[in-house]
Amino acid sequence: MTTKTIPLTDIRRASSVPDVPKQLIPTTGLLSDTLSRPLRDLRISVTDRCNFRCSYCMPSEVFNKDYAFLPQTSLLSFEEIARLARIFVAHGVEKIRLTGGEPLLRKNLEVLIEMLAKMTTVAGRPLDITLTTNASLLAKKAQSLKDAGLQRVTVSLDAMDDAIFRRMNDVDFPVADVLHVERAIRATVQPR
Repeated sequence: MTTKTIPLTDIRRASSVPDVPKQLIPTTGLLSDTLSRPLRDLRISVTDRCNFRCSYCMPSEVFNKDYAFLPQTSLLSFEEIARLARIFVAHGVEKIRLTGGEPLLRKNLEVLIEMLAKMTTVAGRPLDITLTTNASLLAKKAQSLKDAGLQRVTVSLDAMDDAIFRRMNDVDFPVADVLHVERAIRATVQPR
């Protein structure tokens, strides 16, 4: 059997890829930080691409048409992401937040969400799956995301004023289009 190393950093900027440990650490359900606080949340970036060019995140001066985003072959596959998620869940993670760039730009994201939705926490509860998005594509995908098992969405909204919002996203995307997504979400989500 051959061992495949999956780099967990952007290898374009890493001086070296860390070695894979010779033996896996047994799962304990107790993942903690250096202050012994339990780590229950995991953020997974599914793409480095975004359709906005917000000045604080992906300014167009840097992320222009000549910018070299990661090639598709350098992104973790859904199977690799699910494998890593299972490992983290076995160590106590209870919530996974999918991010990007703009995660809805990742093709067939519903497939990944469905894979994650089948997982349970160490305590046997369903995994809390959530998504952070700029909502530009959410109206089209809300129902399929819900059907796949997505439970919550966080919408990044920089301003309610249209002129400010358009200036912030730098692609002339109107705030009204983000606000209209609320209707699509309300139609697909049951209130708690």
